[in-house]
Parts: sequence; structure tokens; C-alpha cells
Amino acid sequence: MKTRGRLSDGLKTLLLGRNEIDRHLLEDIEAQLLSSDVGVDATNEILKKLEIRARDQSTIESSQLINLMKDELESILEGCSEPLCTEKQDKPFVILTVGVNGAGKTTTIGKLAKRFQSQGQSVMLAAGDTFRAAAIEQLEIWGSRNGVPVIAQSKGSDSASVIFDAYQSAKSRRIDVLIADTAGRLHTKDNLMNELEKIARVLKKQDESLPDEVLLVLDATAGQNALLQAESFDKYAKLTGIALTKLDGTAKGGIIFAISKKLNLPIRFVGVGEGIDDLKAFDSKLFISALFTD
Repeated sequence: MKTRGRLSDGLKTLLLGRNEIDRHLLEDIEAQLLSSDVGVDATNEILKKLEIRARDQSTIESSQLINLMKDELESILEGCSEPLCTEKQDKPFVILTVGVNGAGKTTTIGKLAKRFQSQGQSVMLAAGDTFRAAAIEQLEIWGSRNGVPVIAQSKGSDSASVIFDAYQSAKSRRIDVLIADTAGRLHTKDNLMNELEKIARVLKKQDESLPDEVLLVLDATAGQNALLQAESFDKYAKLTGIALTKLDGTAKGGIIFAISKKLNLPIRFVGVGEGIDDLKAFDSKLFISALFTD
């Protein structure tokens, strides 16, 4: 995984053979973390704790330094390691997926459908991205591949109407999980972002608690821009979780720490490959362990 190569391998190279935390080491660690997109806030928190340790302990073994770094990284992610629970008495559990074009949103929906099915849940998909005919076709392909129904209308249809129809259908059929796609949109386009608010309003007319999950799909390779996207989407759609895709394809996957520190939102899933089973539930302990495992 490229994230491991840039972040953990770089840190281990810095820490191996060192027996004290001095100014030069702190500067090197800061540069390594920032270059991996860990972000200023998370980096400052880590450095502050290392400085405290330096004052308390004049010498320290390099293995202790590595374990200390692992502990600090894990503590930043700890609050965001919250699995998505789709159990709900009044079905369906509604997941509204949002994100910009190219983040892997539709592919993530397909992988989620497969994941929920493997857990014994029934799934329905809603083709709420009505701006692109290709998006509707892509979702229908995923539906066919997974054997799940897809509610769709023609290109240019009102996306809120499509998702409303899908909800009615899923409810009448006692479907466990409804996953709704939305148009990939730039977070700087207010008119498109306002459409997300409309979709939420339409769902809330059916049940004030809906949607149950507003899942933002972010491309890890976008670096700090992913953080800007998350902050903007949160203003319009009140995010409840994040799926971070393409984590295997970036050397700057430290953005996961920046997102955790800045937004304090649950990171529900991480994409670690292109296969249908390569969308994993996020676990902070397992993630850090994998980063530092040779």
C-alpha cells in the first residue's frame, strides 16, 4: 500500500537508531507527516505529545519511539472508528451517498450492496444521479451483477422524485437497506449542493429521521482537497459518515488523520483495491497495525 510506503516507512526510517527526541528529529517528523497529508492540526498534536515525552525522558529506544508514534496516530483515529449499523425496525435503512465526480461513488455503492447482501440483508438501489445517463447505466450494471433491484428514471428526471419512489418501493417490499446515488457535483456549485438539501427534505416528509446515513465518498488521492470537499458537503448535507476510496493508490493517505482531526466524523469504510470485496469496514487499530507491518 502506497500510504504505508510514504507514511510509516518514512517514519520508521527517521526513528530507527534514534535514542532521543530532539529538535532535529521533531522537525523531520513534522516534514514527514505534512508531506503525507496528515494535516497541520493532527501534526501539531503529535509533535506536542512527543515534546512532552522528550521532557519526561532524556533517552528512549527507537522501538519505543515507533510504538509511541503508533499510539499517537491511533489516538487521533480512535474516535472515528465507528462501524455503520444498518439494523432498523422501521425499514428500510436509507443511505444517501454524496461526493464529487471521480471519487468512486457509484462503485462504492455497488461494493456496499455486495457487502450488505453477504450479511444477509436485502438491498435496493436508487439511481438518483439523473444528470448523466452513464451513471444510471453504471448503477444498473452493479444492480444486475449483485442481483438487486434498481429504481431509475430517464436522464434529466428530478433526482428527489427518483429517490422518493425508491423509498416507497423499498418500504412496501420490506427491503433492509436502500442505497441512493446522487449526482457527482463540485462542492463549489451551490445550485447542485442545494439539490442535496431538497432530497433530504423530501425524505424527511416520509420520516423525520431520514436519511439514516449521509455517506460522503472521498478520493484519498485528492489530499487536502478532500478535506475541503468534506467541510463543504457537511454544510449542505449534514454528513454522518465517510467512505475513503483509493487508499491503496496514494502515497499521501495521511489525509485520513486530517479528516479525523478536523471533522470528527466516523470513517465507515476504506477502499483498498479495485475488487468488489476491497471495501473494508474501517478499524483504527487494524489500520495503524497494517501501516507499521512489514
